[in-house]
Amino acid sequence: MSTPTPLQTRPATTKPITEEVLETGEPAMAHIVKTEPGEDAASKVLEARIYGTPLEALCGHVWIPSRDPKQLPLCDKCKDIYETYRMFNDGLNERPAE
Repeated sequence: MSTPTPLQTRPATTKPITEEVLETGEPAMAHIVKTEPGEDAASKVLEARIYGTPLEALCGHVWIPSRDPKQLPLCDKCKDIYETYRMFNDGLNERPAE
């Protein structure tokens, strides 16, 4: 008959919780902000700039707005998603700001 080996316990290992890394440098492109029905995107961006709160784009990019997006090229992913919305929703303008 064999003798049992003593039970060894080890501390649990966990992965540290990491927060989303927000864009802190100069943004490379302008994104289209996700909004709820009845919400104004321009107001949402202005509020985020004032309070420094992060926004989420249609493409999933999260950032804190810090400059005029009209001076940047539009994100291709956001543009494609918006175009898809336009195909299924009457009344959407050519560009979100219009």
